[in-house]
Amino acid sequence: MSREEIQKEALEISLHHKRAGLAISMGVGKTRIAIQHLLKCYNPFIKALVVVPKNQVIESWKKELILMNAESMLDHITFSTYLSLNKQNPADYDILYLDECHSLLVTHISFLSNFSGKILGLTGTPPKNKKSDKWRLVNSYCPIKYTITVDDATDSSILNDYRIFVHELELCKVKTIQKTSRNGNLWWTSELADYEYSTTRCEEARSFKEKQFAAILRMKALMSYETKEKYVQSLSSNLNSKCIIFANTMLQADKLSKYSYHSGNKNSEQNLKLFSDGTINKLSCVLQLSEGISIPDLKQGIIMHAYGNERKTAQRIGRLLRLNPTETAACHILCYKGTQDEVWVKKALETFDSNKIKYHNPLKR
Repeated sequence: MSREEIQKEALEISLHHKRAGLAISMGVGKTRIAIQHLLKCYNPFIKALVVVPKNQVIESWKKELILMNAESMLDHITFSTYLSLNKQNPADYDILYLDECHSLLVTHISFLSNFSGKILGLTGTPPKNKKSDKWRLVNSYCPIKYTITVDDATDSSILNDYRIFVHELELCKVKTIQKTSRNGNLWWTSELADYEYSTTRCEEARSFKEKQFAAILRMKALMSYETKEKYVQSLSSNLNSKCIIFANTMLQADKLSKYSYHSGNKNSEQNLKLFSDGTINKLSCVLQLSEGISIPDLKQGIIMHAYGNERKTAQRIGRLLRLNPTETAACHILCYKGTQDEVWVKKALETFDSNKIKYHNPLKR
């Protein structure tokens, strides 16, 4: 099916339900479907509330309204973030659009339970754990009625094809990490020993709060080890096509590339322009670029950490799915073998075609 055919099918299904959710892959046009839904439901007095995860997303709605010659609908739309949803009066609106509906929280029940109008939820990554609050909230207020995955969009030539390469790295056993004890003494440890210590703290935690704190410290430790940084520098130097590197911190991004894009770099916009027009072929960034930014001919990407968050991973891989449909992009994900990092990567890639995922251990020749 074409993009337009999918949009039409999704719209028809959403119009048949008072409350529905659409699980739509990036690149298909979730916002356009929602605007078409509002146009179909239009009357001169209609009021719609559009809830977004962050304010930057509002601009993408406004741009789409302009492209569809539907700017006049702005008079009927109020925008809110999920953070401010409970400040709204449920009785003021006829339709509720939940952009990235997987962002719903238990605290939103007070608004949702008092809202009596239509609800349309939109997401590219619907919650899968049926025991989670997010799954229960989505299932209760905007149950998924239509699904188009990334691979469905790829098969329909809406998105270009892709391959994911998971690079399995070993934690360094050499004492390269300097630590400071409580009394101020300096000592050295290895990545492996430090990780094992962090894991022991997690396992021996006596309370949920203590365990949660220990888990965060372990994650930060895994993010800070230099093995991945050294590997990225080697890997990226051998990639000839345009490549984006997703780092964890501004300091790390600056170490990995001469050209970086983040809030702490005054040259970010200039670097992005150089990368977009092909003057440079490597750019590092923190988290991900905003959705409104498109990079021509971006064929390679390196993700340093997956965190077990399929949404962040999907968004980053999505950066590589904007090529000509006849082309294939390569996404490289780094993973510390035999650690929690390995668990996170597997979880983050659950929604992707396993036949397109290859595991590579650089130590095996």
